[in-house]
Amino acid sequence: MDEAFETALVTFDSETGIGTITMNRPDALNALNGQLRDDIIAGLQRLEAENEDADGVALRAVVLEGAGDKAFCAGADVGGFSDDSAGGSGDRSHYEVIKDFPTPVIAKIDGYCLGGGLETALACDLRLASDDSAFGFPEVNLGLLPGAGGVQYVSKLAGPAVAKELAMTGEHISAERAAEEGIVNRVYPAPEFEDEVDEFVTELAGQAPLAVQAIKESAQMAVQTGLEEGIRHDRELFSRLLATEDHEEGAAAFGEDREPEFDGR
Repeated sequence: MDEAFETALVTFDSETGIGTITMNRPDALNALNGQLRDDIIAGLQRLEAENEDADGVALRAVVLEGAGDKAFCAGADVGGFSDDSAGGSGDRSHYEVIKDFPTPVIAKIDGYCLGGGLETALACDLRLASDDSAFGFPEVNLGLLPGAGGVQYVSKLAGPAVAKELAMTGEHISAERAAEEGIVNRVYPAPEFEDEVDEFVTELAGQAPLAVQAIKESAQMAVQTGLEEGIRHDRELFSRLLATEDHEEGAAAFGEDREPEFDGR
């Protein structure tokens, strides 16, 4: 499946279960405007629809990337700042839709990842970057703060001091430092970036999809609730997974010393 929206391209590989959304404004360094935000949401909805007629879970992973070779997303269009830029409208923002999407969303970052672009990546479940990438919050130079929770996200991942440094100075940091601080999961050399990301995402998409979705739900609970409530929730998820065909397949494959074939049932 290939579908072109006004500012985004959406593809789905039925063999691997991997969907890809490409933010397609390369001349503007894939900067966020209202149309791109809408197209990201529409792209996720289009990919989720692949599950509707599937026998199990068709969509196993989503990759979010930027077109061109300069930027994942350089932030919001400066001339278009509004409450909507920070997800302040009445409708759910693309940040919220990404964060709450049941299938894991992986940010594939090559180049600039700044401001709202960094917040978009932080809303994703995992962040994979080339060593040519740069990260930062330049909003302070416009008399603003990251309005979609960037300071909150980085404070949880790297600590308040790192979040304040990034947001107060507006300076860029390298992919290597972003990984050291826990903001990025993995960094790959630029010449190997495409192959390494493909291998990582393909392996992730081959895992038991219901379990992967439950793990995403559990991790979100961990940052929203106390420990005891989170553990109770995990027990409920565990009991639910025990009754799935994927668990039966995983156990059988383990006993037979073979690779499992999960269907998401």
